[in-house]
Amino acid sequence: MTDTSLTFHEFDDCLWIRCTSRGSFINSPALKSLADKYLDKGKYTIVVDMEVCPGVDSTFMGTLAGLARRCMRVGGCLQIASPTQRTRAAMESLGLDMLLDIDPPDASWQFSLEQRRQILHQDEDAAVPEEQALSELARTRHVLEAHNTLRSMNKKNDETFGYVCETLEEDLLRHSAQDDEEE
Repeated sequence: MTDTSLTFHEFDDCLWIRCTSRGSFINSPALKSLADKYLDKGKYTIVVDMEVCPGVDSTFMGTLAGLARRCMRVGGCLQIASPTQRTRAAMESLGLDMLLDIDPPDASWQFSLEQRRQILHQDEDAAVPEEQALSELARTRHVLEAHNTLRSMNKKNDETFGYVCETLEEDLLRHSAQDDEEE
């Protein structure tokens, strides 16, 4: 099984990830896993191609922000290629444009954009392998981590996502208490 909403190819200068459906809490764990494996190899430039991505939710954006911070800590960057106006506006409204390079005009890939997409299209191994389905607890932790990243970015995000994080933390505590009772 594969997650067909994300495809990828490792080029000499970057990891290229193409999102072909809505970027959401469903495919953001796969995005994070793929990027983490690449970063663990000591490589630090990631491009997320969003040309055909119709939109993103806050979990996906929080995941992007967390990955961008990780890249920046080691001198790398996370770049966004060809976002729709709607997606760009969503990212900018939360301040992600301060962490991510959105369509940087001087990026090396700008001159080979269509060729890279063609290679990705032709590469039979480009689909992200489907990982084990996340448990409800793991998914809640992932969503909480993404939203805490967004909260930490600015006061507006802290106010916007504070209640979401509190609710998720309560869910985790309740789940932990249930696990303790079962033991």
